[in-house]
Amino acid sequence: MRDVSTRNRRKKNGLLNQVLVLNRLMAKYNLEGIFDLLSRPGRLVYLNFLAGIARGFGIAVGLTIVSAAFLAILAKIASLNLPIISGFIARIVHLVNQQLPY
Repeated sequence: MRDVSTRNRRKKNGLLNQVLVLNRLMAKYNLEGIFDLLSRPGRLVYLNFLAGIARGFGIAVGLTIVSAAFLAILAKIASLNLPIISGFIARIVHLVNQQLPY
């Protein structure tokens, strides 16, 4: 009888320890907030929409800056009148300038 109650107590203590570990993990990784977000799909869609807009805006701004820097470097190289590269670069810069609306 005593062995059975000791085994039951050990099982209960093991389960209690597992529950405590899960509780700490849920608090550490903010699973409550994730479950709250998943329980409200409208809010999840809204937040993902805003994140997509921000990501797209960042990509557009970054690509514009990188492209402008690349074209400025190409224009500088073309102005050096390097025999092989400058003609090719001048054509690229000329084609890009033709496409600009201003």
